[in-house]
Amino acid sequence: MEIRFDDAAAAKIKAHLSPDKKLLLTFEDGVGPYSQHAMIHMQVQFTLNVVPVSDNAPEYDGTIDSNLGPIGYKSYSEEDLDAHMAVHLNERMNQLTLSGDIGIIDSNLGFIDFTSKDGLKNNPAR
Repeated sequence: MEIRFDDAAAAKIKAHLSPDKKLLLTFEDGVGPYSQHAMIHMQVQFTLNVVPVSDNAPEYDGTIDSNLGPIGYKSYSEEDLDAHMAVHLNERMNQLTLSGDIGIIDSNLGFIDFTSKDGLKNNPAR
């Protein structure tokens, strides 16, 4: 499985990365410390999270290759993902979209930097 970030999405995310941080792709199902809520509707939701490297995050037992480095994810969420995915940034709307060969997976991919005190507040997707 792989994710490719377009140039605009990569620039937005790289601004939050450093050697002491890592990326997680969170299936928003209420499981784990970075899931914001349990799904209460029929929509699949994902969030891209920046977290400390020191957090072993055991719920994130899978790894996705990307052009920004490895991304942890909950392996049981694989059924909602695709082998070849892309993240695009709509700069006008400041909105990330996660898509795959199957089509759009999440049209409003959240982005939360949990290493920032305003990370949750600044999540434009929710």
